[in-house]
Amino acid sequence: MIKLSLTQTKWIKYLLLGLVCSLISFFWFRDKSPRPQPRDYAAISAEGVIRVATEYNSVSYFATGDSMAGFNYELIQAFARSKGLKAEIIPEMSFEKRLQGLVNGTFDVIAYGIQTTSEFKDSLLFTAPISLSKQVLVQRKLADGKVAITSQLGLAGKTLHLIKGSPAVMRIKNLGNEIGDTIYIKEVDKYGTEQLLAMVEHGDIDYAVCDEEIARASVDSFPQIDISTGISFNQFNSWAVSKQSPALRDSLNNWIKSFMKTKDFKRIYRSYYKKD
Repeated sequence: MIKLSLTQTKWIKYLLLGLVCSLISFFWFRDKSPRPQPRDYAAISAEGVIRVATEYNSVSYFATGDSMAGFNYELIQAFARSKGLKAEIIPEMSFEKRLQGLVNGTFDVIAYGIQTTSEFKDSLLFTAPISLSKQVLVQRKLADGKVAITSQLGLAGKTLHLIKGSPAVMRIKNLGNEIGDTIYIKEVDKYGTEQLLAMVEHGDIDYAVCDEEIARASVDSFPQIDISTGISFNQFNSWAVSKQSPALRDSLNNWIKSFMKTKDFKRIYRSYYKKD
């Protein structure tokens, strides 16, 4: 056995102590490194890039051939061009992660219709309304073409699948109180509206709740789906920015109000939304 002198023992102790301190310092300063923060319009303009979150689906943002298209894609690109900015678009299927990204500064704007409910007004700044829509029940048609649920009273005891964090969650909870019975809610984290439609169509789930405009624009791809039963009243859909980005919200508002009066907006809207 090798015996260490008192001096050697102390030296090893100091060496180990120094190593531990170095590791603590490394992890401490790594954790303290700068993190993204919400930006306002001045910082976005200075960089020349606006970071945008939206959902990837056949209405909002999608690939067609070797290019991209979509209602929100075309709108945010038109806004960026008008301001001399480059739009960096990040598809994010999770509604909850889009909100988190806005709060922590990963995204500057959510360019996707969010119902302007009081639930989010404490944490988000909404733009001027871009569209009007409501939440609808998605269910399979029966053999005779009819449906099992024709009114909100029929939801008693049923399990409804919704996108996690959706404003419709609160509506379903309130609806349960209104009808005096339990409506079970299953929040889905990894999928968007079209995936929920497909899950109902293929029998993976029985019922879902989705935005009517997105569902109506996609329903031709799902012939066994019915979306005729409303869950909520019509509500305005808007884009959203962080509470720390009031100038960005003002810039978006001025542009939206002006652009919605143009023929270009009407053309874009008709391209993606089918109306009765």
